[in-house]
Amino acid sequence: MTSTRSKACCTVPPVVSEGYKAKGDYITVEGMKTYVTGPSDAKSALLIVYDIFGFFPQTLQGADILAHADKEHQYQVFMPDFFDGKPADISWYPPDNEEKGKKLGEFFNTSAAPPKTLERIPKVLKQIESERSSIKEWGVVGFCWGGKIVNLSSQKDTPWKAAAACHPAMVDANDASGITIPFAMLPSKDEPKEDVEKWQANIKTKNVVEWFPDQVHGFMAARGDLNDSKVKKEYERAYQLLLNFFHEHM
Repeated sequence: MTSTRSKACCTVPPVVSEGYKAKGDYITVEGMKTYVTGPSDAKSALLIVYDIFGFFPQTLQGADILAHADKEHQYQVFMPDFFDGKPADISWYPPDNEEKGKKLGEFFNTSAAPPKTLERIPKVLKQIESERSSIKEWGVVGFCWGGKIVNLSSQKDTPWKAAAACHPAMVDANDASGITIPFAMLPSKDEPKEDVEKWQANIKTKNVVEWFPDQVHGFMAARGDLNDSKVKKEYERAYQLLLNFFHEHM
């Protein structure tokens, strides 16, 4: 992956393995509890679409990293609770038996059905912008399931200047051909290599694909075992890559 580093040479702060205390606050946006972090006067903003497990310490820490790592290029970061307080139970994953598979399947067909989330995004941005006039541009980051939402919302007339999908679920080459903005994809060892390669072959905009071949699906979010030094190191590297990417395109 090649990208231009920020002039400030942003550096991911030390990552906390346990007991992380989030730097942000919670507000209500379109009726949803929404985590917000970063300076309220920052001109650049990021929307984070979490994974199916909702607000996890690892995901909140990632949001804080994106918001604060570079003092010269900070972001306002917003993470709405698209599941309205009812995320999936992390004990369902991996779905290694029939009961877990059934529960996950039902969740994806109801709460996590992409159209339900996609139709809420314009309303979310409209409310935030009405309350934060400093925001001049938006980027988006999606984890796992959120990666699918990012792919689908980065098509024609997208509100984003740049987008990133981290260990994305449901990678589809058909989504790639309609993407109209710079896009970064960070797959783990659990994403099908063939699907990602077909996706990259179809995308027409500037893009980067950086594999994390020894990390599990979800390592940047709820499933990241930050007590494992290798996972922690790759978590830090992945967030550094995101920062470099957004600094280049926003």
